[in-house]
Amino acid sequence: MSGKEGGLSYRQAGVDIDAGNRLVDLIKPFVRATRRKGADAEIGGFGGVFDLKALGMRDPLLVASNDGVGTKVKLAIDANRHENIGIDLVAMCVNDLVVQGAEPLFFLDYFATGKLVPEHAAKVVEGIAKGCTEAGCALIGGETAEMPGLYSGDDYDLAGFSVGAVEREDLLPRADVKAGDVLLGLPSSGVHSNGYSLVRRIVEKSGVKLDAKAPFDASKTLGEALLTPTRIYVKSVLAAIKASGGIKALAHITGGGFVDNIPRVLPDNTAAKVDLSKIPVLPVFRWLAQVGNVAELEMLRTFNCGIGLIIAVDAAKAR
Repeated sequence: MSGKEGGLSYRQAGVDIDAGNRLVDLIKPFVRATRRKGADAEIGGFGGVFDLKALGMRDPLLVASNDGVGTKVKLAIDANRHENIGIDLVAMCVNDLVVQGAEPLFFLDYFATGKLVPEHAAKVVEGIAKGCTEAGCALIGGETAEMPGLYSGDDYDLAGFSVGAVEREDLLPRADVKAGDVLLGLPSSGVHSNGYSLVRRIVEKSGVKLDAKAPFDASKTLGEALLTPTRIYVKSVLAAIKASGGIKALAHITGGGFVDNIPRVLPDNTAAKVDLSKIPVLPVFRWLAQVGNVAELEMLRTFNCGIGLIIAVDAAKAR
């Protein structure tokens, strides 16, 4: 296997192995900061390792989830703000685990780009590590793929994968969800990570630049406000599950909004009654609805509108 002097190299084809190695060096401190019982959070091997025995569980079930952040990543690229999009990536996965009663154990990421810029990628991974720390899970591995021709310039996309564990008897939703139970809503931090294809169309229609003051929040630029990271509910919800004993089901309000997500945890022949007047609609959603002339039902099917997680509880234990 030999070529001539001056022949083509992988770098000339658009893939820089040295840049990939530099990225690994940049992110090692962030990854190590996510250590937890069962994982040392060291990267560089061919696979991540987690010691299930370290959990001390009696009859554990593993729960797995994978997700991305949709076209919110394009907004992060356009605004040149890469520090929080990794938090979103973790949140979209671990919030799907905790609604089944599972404690997130570990996380892996996939970063694909047309041209690897180690400094941008390192900011993304630093955000992923922050999200993992907030969720209490270890970042045990990932993959970086440089694919010129598939992605334009230094555009990138993200995917996340997480695994959690729950005792078999604590798996949610419980079988005793019934008519008469009460639904409680936990506030969102903003748009979270759904509906950004519509968000970007509305921003374009508004004519407001991403570096201009947000029309609904003068303390931030529009880019900063729309890139507010998704709230991670893991630690507070797990604490509530253990403390109350009254939580029967949870629904993560993502794509599909209330309309599609709440019914996923309800028994057949039951329905949810939601008092929309009780929902504290955030200013960002009022602005999106007004500028985009978006109908109420469309808003409720596309966005969380201010409620990121729904909890179904025994009426006698609701406060």
